[in-house]
Amino acid sequence: MNAEPIPLSYRRYALGLLLAVNLLNYIDRQVLFAVFPLIKSDMRISDTELGLLGSAFMLSYMLFAPLFGWLGDHWSRVRLATGGLVLWSLATALAGFAPGYRTLLAARATVGVGEASFGTVSPGLIADFFRKEQRGRVLSWFYLAIPVGSALGYLLGGVLGQRFGWQAAFLMVGLPGLLLAVPVGMLRTPPRGGDDAAPQEHAGKPSSSYALLFRNRSFVSNTVAMATMTFAIGGLAQWLPSFLYRFHALNVEKANTLFGATTVVAGIFGTLAGGWLGDRWQKKSSKGYLLVSGWGFLIGTPFAAWAILAPSLTGCMAAIFVAEFFLFLNTGPLNTVIINVTPPATRAMAFAVNIFFIHALGDAISPSIIGWLSDQWGLRSALLLTPFVMALAGLLCFLCGRFVAKDMAQAES
Repeated sequence: MNAEPIPLSYRRYALGLLLAVNLLNYIDRQVLFAVFPLIKSDMRISDTELGLLGSAFMLSYMLFAPLFGWLGDHWSRVRLATGGLVLWSLATALAGFAPGYRTLLAARATVGVGEASFGTVSPGLIADFFRKEQRGRVLSWFYLAIPVGSALGYLLGGVLGQRFGWQAAFLMVGLPGLLLAVPVGMLRTPPRGGDDAAPQEHAGKPSSSYALLFRNRSFVSNTVAMATMTFAIGGLAQWLPSFLYRFHALNVEKANTLFGATTVVAGIFGTLAGGWLGDRWQKKSSKGYLLVSGWGFLIGTPFAAWAILAPSLTGCMAAIFVAEFFLFLNTGPLNTVIINVTPPATRAMAFAVNIFFIHALGDAISPSIIGWLSDQWGLRSALLLTPFVMALAGLLCFLCGRFVAKDMAQAES
């Protein structure tokens, strides 16, 4: 624990730096999907094999998350974040030299290992720099990287891939991450739980506390809700650019530019609105964050369905914008719920367990499932699976609200 209090200016600097790293996280993650049509044409592979490229990343991401979660509760979170940044940046760049499908598959799996290291420790690290009542808004700023980074991944991948080839796209988005490794490695570490953390009786026995996660009904139901959401978002994110390419006759650059621009605008407004609404509703009710997320999922469901079924490009893109706004509404609130219902001594492991299950049940399998269904019945029919699971995520958020007050009190005791 630091002896001197960390000034507000440094806390904001830490938030900005980790946000920048998280942006690269999602750029390097999503650039693959922007160049799907180019890889498919060059390597002459099926949609199922394309989906496996996305699943390879997610499988390694979720399998290594528990290891990094355990390390995050026992070792330096800053070093884990730095090491993960270096590893995934190198793996992304080296994907540009992949001579064949298997090598590209291995490179994407390695990206997942690096991002697992960063992803398990960074949310708790960010939260510990700020007070509890600010967490919803702070994490919403941090998670702006999801829509903005994803959009930049689509935009850069589409433009670079169309003009210079998919190999150049991987190389050029992977290298910038190495530049941020030094400032991240020098970052000060806040006390676990933040300045206002109460002493934890079990802080010296984190391993005994991990089992308690599975008896924490709020954590479990919140994780299942996030898994169903991740299934839907993973499927839509990986296949919508190809959907625009196939059904609305857009080339790779235009499809990704249009989808990326829509994602970044809807994502920014949705993510910030979710953090602001979540903090306001949380002051009135212990389940405020969950109400914001639950209603966001349910309202966004019919728009997601219309985005797939709309006959015109204009109707499709308008529906995508609204659906994405309400999808991103949940990002800050649901991650804040994880922090609020788990003790500081086990938060890295809590995020690791959450990461494992949301990807194991979500986007580790949805790209391949949708790819297989697309080979059987066509991409439009396959994508209609996603609105159904979005509605399920909303119902699970309301279920979680029944348990959250009690689990928050136990986490703070």
